[in-house]
Amino acid sequence: MRGRICGTGSYLPEKYYDNNDIAKIVETSDAWIRERTGIVRRHVASGYETTVSMAVEAGRRALENGHVLPEKIDMILVSTITPNAVIPGVAFQVQAALGADRAVCFDLSAACSGFVFAYQTAQAYIAAGLYQTILLIGSETLSAINNWEDRSSCILFGDGAGAAVVQAEEGELYPSVAGSDGTMGHVLACESRVQNDWQQREADRKTYIDMDGTAVFKFAVRKMPEMAKSLMTQMHCTEADIDWFITHQANERIIEAIAKRLKSDIAKFPMNIAECGNTSSASIPILLDEMNRSGQLKGGQKIIMAGFGAGLSWGAVYMEWHA
Repeated sequence: MRGRICGTGSYLPEKYYDNNDIAKIVETSDAWIRERTGIVRRHVASGYETTVSMAVEAGRRALENGHVLPEKIDMILVSTITPNAVIPGVAFQVQAALGADRAVCFDLSAACSGFVFAYQTAQAYIAAGLYQTILLIGSETLSAINNWEDRSSCILFGDGAGAAVVQAEEGELYPSVAGSDGTMGHVLACESRVQNDWQQREADRKTYIDMDGTAVFKFAVRKMPEMAKSLMTQMHCTEADIDWFITHQANERIIEAIAKRLKSDIAKFPMNIAECGNTSSASIPILLDEMNRSGQLKGGQKIIMAGFGAGLSWGAVYMEWHA
Protein backbone atom coordinates (compact mmCIF):
# COMPACT_ATOMS: atom_id res chain seq x y z
CA MET A 1 0.00 0.00 0.00
CA ARG A 2 1.00 3.60 -0.55
CA GLY A 3 -0.59 7.01 -0.16
CA ARG A 4 -1.74 9.37 -2.89
CA ILE A 5 -2.66 13.03 -2.56
CA CYS A 6 -6.36 13.41 -3.30
CA GLY A 7 -6.94 16.98 -2.13
CA THR A 8 -5.01 20.19 -1.42
CA GLY A 9 -5.68 23.47 0.34
CA SER A 10 -3.88 26.61 1.44
CA TYR A 11 -4.34 29.88 3.27
CA LEU A 12 -2.44 33.16 3.10
CA PRO A 13 -3.14 36.16 5.34
CA GLU A 14 -4.67 39.16 3.57
CA LYS A 15 -2.12 41.53 5.06
CA TYR A 16 1.29 41.66 3.42
CA TYR A 17 4.52 43.62 3.45
CA ASP A 18 6.00 44.39 0.06
CA ASN A 19 9.66 45.28 -0.35
CA ASN A 20 8.98 48.98 -0.03
CA ASP A 21 7.34 48.32 3.34
CA ILE A 22 10.44 46.42 4.47
CA ALA A 23 12.62 49.32 3.28
CA LYS A 24 10.85 51.50 5.87
CA ILE A 25 11.99 49.13 8.65
CA VAL A 26 15.60 48.36 7.68
CA GLU A 27 18.09 49.81 5.22
CA THR A 28 17.28 48.01 1.96
CA SER A 29 15.40 48.52 -1.30
CA ASP A 30 12.95 46.75 -3.56
CA ALA A 31 15.62 46.27 -6.23
CA TRP A 32 18.14 44.84 -3.73
CA ILE A 33 15.67 42.29 -2.35
CA ARG A 34 14.37 41.22 -5.78
CA GLU A 35 17.87 40.72 -7.14
CA ARG A 36 19.07 38.59 -4.22
CA THR A 37 15.96 36.61 -3.36
CA GLY A 38 13.26 36.99 -6.02
CA ILE A 39 10.82 38.03 -3.28
CA VAL A 40 8.38 40.91 -3.87
CA ARG A 41 6.01 40.53 -0.94
CA ARG A 42 5.38 38.30 2.05
CA HIS A 43 2.06 37.74 3.85
CA VAL A 44 1.88 38.57 7.56
CA ALA A 45 -0.70 37.28 10.03
CA SER A 46 -2.96 39.87 11.63
CA GLY A 47 -4.15 39.69 15.22
CA TYR A 48 -6.97 37.26 14.47
CA GLU A 49 -4.79 34.93 12.39
CA THR A 50 -2.63 32.30 14.06
CA THR A 51 -0.74 29.14 13.16
CA VAL A 52 -3.82 27.19 14.29
CA SER A 53 -6.44 29.27 12.46
CA MET A 54 -4.44 29.16 9.22
CA ALA A 55 -3.91 25.41 9.59
CA VAL A 56 -7.63 24.87 10.15
CA GLU A 57 -8.59 26.82 7.04
CA ALA A 58 -5.97 25.15 4.83
CA GLY A 59 -7.05 21.74 6.17
CA ARG A 60 -10.74 22.48 5.57
CA ARG A 61 -10.02 23.53 2.00
CA ALA A 62 -7.98 20.38 1.38
CA LEU A 63 -10.81 18.18 2.64
CA GLU A 64 -13.32 19.99 0.43
CA ASN A 65 -11.01 19.69 -2.57
CA GLY A 66 -10.58 15.96 -1.96
CA HIS A 67 -14.26 15.38 -1.15
CA VAL A 68 -13.28 13.87 2.20
CA LEU A 69 -15.44 14.25 5.31
CA PRO A 70 -13.67 15.18 8.59
CA GLU A 71 -14.99 12.05 10.30
CA LYS A 72 -13.11 9.93 7.74
CA ILE A 73 -9.70 11.25 8.79
CA ASP A 74 -7.57 8.70 10.65
CA MET A 75 -4.63 10.99 11.45
CA ILE A 76 -3.68 14.67 11.43
CA LEU A 77 0.00 15.60 11.17
CA VAL A 78 0.96 19.28 11.45
CA SER A 79 4.46 20.48 10.65
CA THR A 80 5.31 23.76 12.36
CA ILE A 81 8.05 25.57 14.28
CA THR A 82 5.67 28.33 15.41
CA PRO A 83 2.85 26.68 17.40
CA ASN A 84 0.34 28.82 19.27
CA ALA A 85 1.12 27.02 22.50
CA VAL A 86 3.53 24.47 23.92
CA ILE A 87 0.53 22.25 24.65
CA PRO A 88 -1.86 21.30 23.21
CA GLY A 89 -0.22 20.82 19.83
CA VAL A 90 -1.57 22.47 16.71
CA ALA A 91 -2.86 19.17 15.30
CA PHE A 92 -5.12 18.65 18.32
CA GLN A 93 -6.62 22.11 17.91
CA VAL A 94 -7.15 21.48 14.20
CA GLN A 95 -8.92 18.23 15.05
CA ALA A 96 -11.31 20.03 17.40
CA ALA A 97 -12.06 22.78 14.89
CA LEU A 98 -12.68 20.39 11.99
CA GLY A 99 -14.62 17.83 14.00
CA ALA A 100 -12.25 15.04 13.00
CA ASP A 101 -13.05 13.04 16.13
CA ARG A 102 -11.44 9.76 14.96
CA ALA A 103 -8.07 11.24 14.09
CA VAL A 104 -4.83 10.53 15.92
CA CYS A 105 -2.93 13.82 16.15
CA PHE A 106 0.59 15.09 16.64
CA ASP A 107 2.90 17.90 15.55
CA LEU A 108 6.22 17.49 13.78
CA SER A 109 9.07 20.00 13.95
CA ALA A 110 11.60 19.90 11.11
CA ALA A 111 11.35 23.49 9.83
CA CYS A 112 11.54 23.82 6.04
CA SER A 113 11.85 20.05 5.56
CA GLY A 114 8.81 19.48 7.76
CA PHE A 115 6.12 18.92 5.16
CA VAL A 116 8.23 16.37 3.29
CA PHE A 117 8.98 14.59 6.57
CA ALA A 118 5.26 14.59 7.40
CA TYR A 119 4.49 13.15 3.96
CA GLN A 120 7.08 10.40 4.49
CA THR A 121 5.58 9.68 7.93
CA ALA A 122 2.10 9.39 6.43
CA GLN A 123 3.40 7.00 3.77
CA ALA A 124 4.94 4.80 6.47
CA TYR A 125 1.69 4.61 8.45
CA ILE A 126 -0.28 3.78 5.31
CA ALA A 127 2.24 1.18 4.10
CA ALA A 128 2.06 -0.48 7.53
CA GLY A 129 -1.71 -0.74 7.16
CA LEU A 130 -2.39 1.35 10.26
CA TYR A 131 -4.30 4.24 8.67
CA GLN A 132 -6.12 4.95 5.42
CA THR A 133 -6.70 8.72 5.32
CA ILE A 134 -4.24 11.27 6.69
CA LEU A 135 -4.43 15.06 6.70
CA LEU A 136 -1.04 16.76 6.39
CA ILE A 137 -0.61 20.46 7.18
CA GLY A 138 2.33 22.84 7.18
CA SER A 139 1.51 26.08 9.00
CA GLU A 140 3.80 28.89 10.11
CA THR A 141 3.63 32.33 11.70
CA LEU A 142 7.26 33.22 11.06
CA SER A 143 6.58 36.91 11.58
CA ALA A 144 6.50 36.12 15.32
CA ILE A 145 10.14 34.95 15.31
CA ASN A 146 11.44 37.12 12.49
CA ASN A 147 14.18 39.55 13.54
CA TRP A 148 12.85 42.73 11.97
CA GLU A 149 16.15 44.48 12.78
CA ASP A 150 18.23 42.07 10.66
CA ARG A 151 18.00 43.06 7.00
CA SER A 152 19.64 39.85 5.82
CA SER A 153 16.83 37.67 7.20
CA CYS A 154 13.73 39.82 7.78
CA ILE A 155 13.28 40.21 4.02
CA LEU A 156 12.81 36.47 3.56
CA PHE A 157 10.05 35.11 5.74
CA GLY A 158 6.26 35.08 5.46
CA ASP A 159 3.23 33.47 7.10
CA GLY A 160 0.76 30.96 5.71
CA ALA A 161 -0.47 27.38 5.68
CA GLY A 162 -0.83 24.56 3.18
CA ALA A 163 -2.43 21.13 3.43
CA ALA A 164 -2.88 17.85 1.60
CA VAL A 165 -5.08 14.81 2.13
CA VAL A 166 -3.29 11.52 1.57
CA GLN A 167 -5.34 8.36 1.04
CA ALA A 168 -4.28 4.73 0.77
CA GLU A 169 -4.19 3.05 -2.62
CA GLU A 170 -2.89 -0.23 -4.00
CA GLY A 171 0.69 -0.14 -5.26
CA GLU A 172 4.30 -0.24 -4.18
CA LEU A 173 5.63 2.58 -2.07
CA TYR A 174 7.47 5.18 -4.13
CA PRO A 175 11.08 5.91 -3.09
CA SER A 176 12.07 8.72 -0.75
CA VAL A 177 15.27 10.02 0.81
CA ALA A 178 15.98 12.07 3.93
CA GLY A 179 18.82 13.10 6.17
CA SER A 180 19.97 15.31 9.02
CA ASP A 181 23.19 16.94 10.21
CA GLY A 182 22.88 18.25 13.76
CA THR A 183 26.49 19.43 13.79
CA MET A 184 25.42 22.22 11.41
CA GLY A 185 22.37 23.27 13.40
CA HIS A 186 23.91 26.60 14.33
CA VAL A 187 23.74 27.98 10.78
CA LEU A 188 19.95 28.35 11.03
CA ALA A 189 18.72 28.65 14.60
CA CYS A 190 16.18 30.23 16.92
CA GLU A 191 16.37 29.73 20.69
CA SER A 192 13.33 28.92 22.83
CA ARG A 193 11.34 31.42 24.90
CA VAL A 194 10.56 28.83 27.55
CA GLN A 195 14.02 28.70 29.09
CA ASN A 196 14.63 30.19 32.52
CA ASP A 197 16.59 33.15 31.17
CA TRP A 198 14.37 33.76 28.17
CA GLN A 199 14.00 37.48 28.95
CA GLN A 200 17.73 38.05 28.50
CA ARG A 201 17.77 35.87 25.41
CA GLU A 202 14.89 37.91 24.07
CA ALA A 203 16.80 41.13 24.71
CA ASP A 204 19.83 39.68 22.93
CA ARG A 205 17.62 38.76 19.92
CA LYS A 206 18.52 35.08 20.35
CA THR A 207 14.85 34.05 20.34
CA TYR A 208 14.54 35.22 16.74
CA ILE A 209 15.69 33.54 13.53
CA ASP A 210 19.46 33.71 13.07
CA MET A 211 20.83 32.46 9.77
CA ASP A 212 24.13 32.08 8.02
CA GLY A 213 22.77 32.63 4.53
CA THR A 214 25.95 31.60 2.70
CA ALA A 215 26.19 28.29 4.55
CA VAL A 216 22.52 27.51 3.92
CA PHE A 217 22.89 28.36 0.23
CA LYS A 218 25.88 26.05 -0.21
CA PHE A 219 24.14 23.25 1.68
CA ALA A 220 20.92 23.54 -0.35
CA VAL A 221 22.50 23.62 -3.80
CA ARG A 222 24.55 20.53 -2.91
CA LYS A 223 21.90 18.40 -1.20
CA MET A 224 18.92 19.08 -3.43
CA PRO A 225 20.51 17.76 -6.65
CA GLU A 226 21.92 14.78 -4.71
CA MET A 227 18.45 13.84 -3.52
CA ALA A 228 16.87 14.28 -6.93
CA LYS A 229 19.53 12.14 -8.61
CA SER A 230 19.11 9.43 -5.96
CA LEU A 231 15.36 9.24 -6.54
CA MET A 232 15.75 9.20 -10.31
CA THR A 233 18.27 6.38 -10.03
CA GLN A 234 15.87 4.37 -7.88
CA MET A 235 13.05 4.96 -10.38
CA HIS A 236 15.31 4.21 -13.38
CA CYS A 237 14.47 7.54 -14.96
CA THR A 238 16.23 10.74 -15.95
CA GLU A 239 15.63 14.45 -15.54
CA ALA A 240 13.82 14.42 -18.87
CA ASP A 241 11.19 12.07 -17.40
CA ILE A 242 10.35 14.36 -14.46
CA ASP A 243 7.53 16.82 -15.11
CA TRP A 244 7.90 18.94 -11.95
CA PHE A 245 10.49 19.56 -9.26
CA ILE A 246 8.38 21.03 -6.45
CA THR A 247 10.89 22.42 -3.96
CA HIS A 248 10.92 24.42 -0.77
CA GLN A 249 10.59 28.10 -1.66
CA ALA A 250 13.60 29.55 0.13
CA ASN A 251 15.27 31.78 -2.42
CA GLU A 252 14.96 32.15 -6.19
CA ARG A 253 18.74 32.01 -6.57
CA ILE A 254 18.88 28.66 -4.75
CA ILE A 255 16.21 27.14 -6.99
CA GLU A 256 17.92 28.43 -10.12
CA ALA A 257 21.26 26.97 -8.95
CA ILE A 258 19.60 23.59 -8.30
CA ALA A 259 18.07 23.54 -11.78
CA LYS A 260 21.44 24.40 -13.29
CA ARG A 261 23.21 21.59 -11.43
CA LEU A 262 20.58 19.13 -12.60
CA LYS A 263 20.91 20.53 -16.14
CA SER A 264 17.15 20.96 -16.13
CA ASP A 265 14.82 23.54 -17.60
CA ILE A 266 13.98 26.12 -14.93
CA ALA A 267 10.37 25.91 -16.17
CA LYS A 268 10.16 22.55 -14.38
CA PHE A 269 10.77 24.34 -11.07
CA PRO A 270 7.55 26.22 -10.26
CA MET A 271 7.98 29.19 -7.92
CA ASN A 272 5.65 31.40 -5.89
CA ILE A 273 8.37 32.95 -3.77
CA ALA A 274 7.75 36.38 -5.29
CA GLU A 275 4.30 36.44 -3.71
CA CYS A 276 4.82 34.40 -0.53
CA GLY A 277 8.46 34.61 0.51
CA ASN A 278 9.83 31.74 2.57
CA THR A 279 7.02 30.17 4.62
CA SER A 280 9.12 27.26 5.94
CA SER A 281 7.09 24.04 6.24
CA ALA A 282 4.08 25.69 4.59
CA SER A 283 5.89 26.56 1.35
CA ILE A 284 5.64 23.22 -0.48
CA PRO A 285 1.94 22.55 0.27
CA ILE A 286 0.98 26.15 -0.59
CA LEU A 287 2.71 25.80 -3.97
CA LEU A 288 1.24 22.33 -4.49
CA ASP A 289 -2.26 23.71 -3.89
CA GLU A 290 -1.72 26.59 -6.30
CA MET A 291 -0.57 24.20 -9.01
CA ASN A 292 -3.43 21.80 -8.36
CA ARG A 293 -6.12 24.46 -8.51
CA SER A 294 -4.65 26.15 -11.58
CA GLY A 295 -4.68 22.87 -13.52
CA GLN A 296 -0.89 22.60 -13.85
CA LEU A 297 -0.92 19.17 -12.21
CA LYS A 298 -2.26 16.46 -14.49
CA GLY A 299 -2.78 12.73 -14.09
CA GLY A 300 0.32 10.65 -14.66
CA GLN A 301 2.81 13.47 -14.19
CA LYS A 302 6.03 12.48 -12.45
CA ILE A 303 7.02 14.74 -9.57
CA ILE A 304 9.95 15.10 -7.19
CA MET A 305 9.01 17.04 -4.06
CA ALA A 306 11.95 18.20 -1.96
CA GLY A 307 12.67 20.29 1.12
CA PHE A 308 15.72 21.47 3.03
CA GLY A 309 16.28 23.63 6.06
CA ALA A 310 17.13 23.97 9.73
CA GLY A 311 18.55 21.04 11.60
CA LEU A 312 20.16 20.86 9.17
CA SER A 313 17.64 18.62 7.45
CA TRP A 314 16.72 17.48 3.97
CA GLY A 315 14.18 15.18 2.38
CA ALA A 316 12.66 14.35 -0.99
CA VAL A 317 10.01 12.04 -2.40
CA TYR A 318 9.03 10.77 -5.82
CA MET A 319 5.33 10.64 -6.69
CA GLU A 320 3.03 10.32 -9.67
CA TRP A 321 0.05 12.65 -9.72
CA HIS A 322 -3.49 11.30 -9.92
CA ALA A 323 -6.21 13.33 -11.62
